[in-house]
Amino acid sequence: MGYSQAEKSRSRERILAQAAEQIRADGLESLSVGKLMKSAGLTHGGFYGHFASRSELLVHAVEQALVAGQGAFEQSRPKGEPGYADTVRSYLSRKHRDSRSSGCAMAALAGDVARADAKVRAPMAEHIESFVDAMALAMGDDDRDKATFAVAAMIGAVIVSRVITDPKRSDEVLAVAKRELLALPGAKED
Repeated sequence: MGYSQAEKSRSRERILAQAAEQIRADGLESLSVGKLMKSAGLTHGGFYGHFASRSELLVHAVEQALVAGQGAFEQSRPKGEPGYADTVRSYLSRKHRDSRSSGCAMAALAGDVARADAKVRAPMAEHIESFVDAMALAMGDDDRDKATFAVAAMIGAVIVSRVITDPKRSDEVLAVAKRELLALPGAKED
């Protein structure tokens, strides 16, 4: 019996969904092709029918993780076109900090992706630029420098708050970043 293109497509989607979930939870190095294929209900040998290499899989898994994280973040924000302050408050929340495997993949994977090759870094670089564009629009400012700073500060604050083991201090990191970002000159309240 043949393997239809539709079946192959569904299998590839399962592989990518599993890979994206795994790397968001445990990092890029946690990804084992054998374990991944088993968790997707497929054989290890079948992997090469979908991807030329583990590196190619990582590129697509990072993209999948970024899209899923962006979707989850957008669903968690107020409905409509959220403004700058709403975005800052939502991104720098305890809920987001505590949702490493389901929140923003940029914060979950930035350290790992920074050490990866350019092909793996490219999807995240594109998502970061899109986030900067969205923040510049939300700020109502053509000054991309402020938006770039805001994005870097938000991602960095979430990463640092996840590293700190003292819950009170971790909360303080988020609170300080939120306060300073909301006080930026030209940052408008929603």
